[in-house]
Amino acid sequence: MEHAYDVTVTWTGNTGEGTAGYRSYSRDHTLVTEGRPDLLGSSDPTFRGDRTRWNPELFLLAALSECHLLSYLHVCVSEGVVVTSYVDEAHGSMTTDPDGSGRFTEALLRPRVTVADASMVAAAEKAHHRANQLCFIANSVSFPVRHEPVTSVAP
Repeated sequence: MEHAYDVTVTWTGNTGEGTAGYRSYSRDHTLVTEGRPDLLGSSDPTFRGDRTRWNPELFLLAALSECHLLSYLHVCVSEGVVVTSYVDEAHGSMTTDPDGSGRFTEALLRPRVTVADASMVAAAEKAHHRANQLCFIANSVSFPVRHEPVTSVAP
């Protein structure tokens, strides 16, 4: 089954000179898709971007984390695991080369999961492996996506 997605990215950073020089323009842009709030983007501050806006590197890491969350919740439902809380403090590592190119070298997802009952802990921990297999985004990247989950039981 095929799925299609459309996003319009509009550069809003022309400060009057266009790209006359590396410092003459802003990296600001807006991401728009039908029926959703606009997202304000820029480049990473290292590359003269606005630190108050999302950048492509954050979007990629967020997509990996969000995809794992959604796949994980699906697997937990299938396995009878009742998740009551989930927080992921994800981390991505990227390297740049002398020629200006670069790549992500890995992502580390650190989900902190709370389940309803102690009898669910083993299945909850095992579900991360299956969720990673199902995650469309993790299946689309060429770098390792590692997981360091912690599972606790709701009081």
